[in-house]
Amino acid sequence: MSQHLSDNVSPPQKIGVREFRGNLTAYLRQVRQGSTILVTSHDEVVAELRPPTPSYRPRRQPGALRGRIRMSDDFDQTPSDILESMERDL
Repeated sequence: MSQHLSDNVSPPQKIGVREFRGNLTAYLRQVRQGSTILVTSHDEVVAELRPPTPSYRPRRQPGALRGRIRMSDDFDQTPSDILESMERDL
C-alpha cells in the first residue's frame, strides 16, 4: 500500500472564535509547530491559520556575512576638501 504526503498531514483543527481568543497563545504555538487551525463563528469558517510558506519567512540570517565585510584603513579620516569647506563656513 503506497502512502501519499497528504496521508501524514493531520486535518485542520476547528476552533470557535471565543475558544480561540481565550487561548490565543496556545493556538499560535500549535501553528508555529506546523498545525493548521480553522477559526469558526456560528459553524462558518472565518479564518485559517497555518505556518507561513518559506517565501514569507525572513531571508536575513544574522552573522551570515561575518568576516566578509571590511572597513578601509582611512574610514575614520575626513577628506581634506570636506574639512576645508566646513572651516570656511565658520
